[in-house]
Amino acid sequence: MPVLAIDAGTTGVTALVIDEHGAVTARGYREFPQLFPRPGWVEHDPESIWGAMLAACRAALDAAEQPPTSIGITNQRETVVLWDRATFAAPRPAIVWQDRRSAAICTELREAGHEARVRDLTGLRLDPYFSATKLMWIARNEPEVWAGVTSGRYAVGTVDSYLIARMTGGLHVTDVTNACRTLLYDTFAGQWSDELCDLFGAPRAALPEVTTSSGRVATTSVLSLDGSALPIAGIAGDQQAALFGQACFTPGSVKCTYGTGSFILANTGNDPVRSGSGLLTTLAWDLGDGPTFALEGSIFVTGAAVQWLRDGLGIIGNAAESEALARSVPDSGSVVFVPALTGLGAPDWDPLARGTILGLTRGTTRAHLCRATLDAIAFEVRDVIDLMTGETGLTLTSVSVDGGASENDLLCQLQADQLGCVVRRPQVTDTTAAGAGFLAGLASGVWGSMAEISAAWREDRAFEPVRGVRDDGRHEQWRDAVRRSLAWAED
Repeated sequence: MPVLAIDAGTTGVTALVIDEHGAVTARGYREFPQLFPRPGWVEHDPESIWGAMLAACRAALDAAEQPPTSIGITNQRETVVLWDRATFAAPRPAIVWQDRRSAAICTELREAGHEARVRDLTGLRLDPYFSATKLMWIARNEPEVWAGVTSGRYAVGTVDSYLIARMTGGLHVTDVTNACRTLLYDTFAGQWSDELCDLFGAPRAALPEVTTSSGRVATTSVLSLDGSALPIAGIAGDQQAALFGQACFTPGSVKCTYGTGSFILANTGNDPVRSGSGLLTTLAWDLGDGPTFALEGSIFVTGAAVQWLRDGLGIIGNAAESEALARSVPDSGSVVFVPALTGLGAPDWDPLARGTILGLTRGTTRAHLCRATLDAIAFEVRDVIDLMTGETGLTLTSVSVDGGASENDLLCQLQADQLGCVVRRPQVTDTTAAGAGFLAGLASGVWGSMAEISAAWREDRAFEPVRGVRDDGRHEQWRDAVRRSLAWAED
């Protein structure tokens, strides 16, 4: 009894057919364009996301030996999509989670004294990363578009909401893990907040109904080969889906996803942990028996830095080449790269920070830049996990990693050395999609319990830290470079 798992990510859509043993039996993938209309702005064409989803699913289903019994969907979080409720046409491009255009709005709200209350209700902070300030920007700068929202013509949602509306002919829903990332949802009361909607000027009627992460939500015939209806039975934001896909069901278990950015989540069980040092309190999932919480550190650019080496600088031909090139030198040659290409997330939270490369000499080569990029990813993750262990009191013995860059053995070893703990990589590194599939399969009877899902998780390799490699002096040099990157761009 396989399931179809759809991962609508930041740069493309992955579709997996996953069997009851947790094995991937078929796969499809399609990229879609990234739009950068101005420095610091990042947009997507919603129609391109929809087209990529259809193509990826068709490729996976055509290759599958058996048709799926249910669908799970996961998505890039915080990205804002508007669409016409009747035609599904988008009146403007989606504003992506990486977009920094609402930085001044965040500063304005912070100076007006709203951040503490926002944090109390949401577990988040005022940052352009989250959805609500993007909506404020649209309201202020595109009044004709916003009039469509206030009149009820346009629906507002995240990518999951948009795709489900397209798949079902108009159902407007999201799940708790996506809702809690908008700055409009009371994470601890478990409902949209009238107070926050008033603060950000978001019409409550434009927002989707909120559901659990696992459970039959609707049916769709758009994706089935024979036109039969398939239940949509799992929904989760990408990082919570990855936590679920890594079977991090025990409080204290930690995962790190290397995608466009890197996101570290620690399961904190039924009790939310509030951070005083730049981490986020978020919902991990709700299976219908009450919420599970997580503590999160959000890093905006990690895998995207490797993509920039490929597309922006042209010094590598593909992402896989970065490992061989980085291995060709013993170290970075004192080059330090801070990949603040869209500002900095945890723990520094500076939307005005910008990418910085220090230590260049005439002897610097592209190999040194590749090595410095992998070092930067390991340092960024160390920064977050050091804070996380300090705030939770966890004694970290291992971290489960996933995402495209986790296939880079050198990065995994550098990460183990910097953390001083075992880094565990699963056989299925598409754990974001796998988590969506597990959520759907749990609701549709493919798996009878979370214990059965845990049994389906299989390790590919464990990377042991090399004793004495955790170099605090090198890390302090990294922190010095981070400080130099702060507040570079104009607000």
